[in-house]
Amino acid sequence: MAENGLRWKRVLLKLSGEALADKDNGEILNAEKVAQVADLIARMVKAGTEVGVVIGAGNIWRGALGKGVRRARADQMGMLGTMINCLRLEDAVEKTGTPVTVMSPVAMNSFAEQYNFRAACEYLSAGKVVIFGAGLGIPYISTDTACVVRAAEIGADIILMAKNVDGVYNADPKKDPAARRYRIISSKQCVDDDLHAIDESAALIAAEQNIDAYVFSLSDPDNILRVIRGEEIGTLLSSDEETKAEFYPEN
Repeated sequence: MAENGLRWKRVLLKLSGEALADKDNGEILNAEKVAQVADLIARMVKAGTEVGVVIGAGNIWRGALGKGVRRARADQMGMLGTMINCLRLEDAVEKTGTPVTVMSPVAMNSFAEQYNFRAACEYLSAGKVVIFGAGLGIPYISTDTACVVRAAEIGADIILMAKNVDGVYNADPKKDPAARRYRIISSKQCVDDDLHAIDESAALIAAEQNIDAYVFSLSDPDNILRVIRGEEIGTLLSSDEETKAEFYPEN
């Protein structure tokens, strides 16, 4: 428990690109959603939480779109997609009056700082939001894996995985009305059961570095604050491989 009464002191917020989009209206980035997330981040910082952010690029580019494109090149395109999202969120956070910077492992000195984990840690300790873009700067690495690596480097207490779903289920709830939501499950079991919550390489690093993650829905941006206040509104992905999975009680 952090000194401010919140659940964690330093968090890494993982945002899916789709969570910031509005598919119904064909918007790659929905201004209202981005502003809401920025406001929540500002409130977290004001409350004393140190916030790092990683954003996916599924709203802009997915590997499936790169049919016929060399995999390494397609991954580079995905990295650039994350940078577009990072710069948009940086602009929104700046408008709240909260110090913020974007860091990239790929040299983009005109609009992002070169990534350095020591500098990132100093910024976070000083109350500056750090948005990590371009993954790890190399192909064949998922955003999940990049997120876990960054969390390990900055010593994050938890990864908050804001998605379009309200947790991890034992089946696709859109296809199976009997699907049940987990309250807690190990990252390893997620991979073994092919639940698509985290990829194998990310789960392995999380287990090695003892990094837990919490999966929840960003349908209401206020959920970010609910999670750090300790409300159970999603699924805890435990790094402990021996964790016994538990479901939420059935209604």
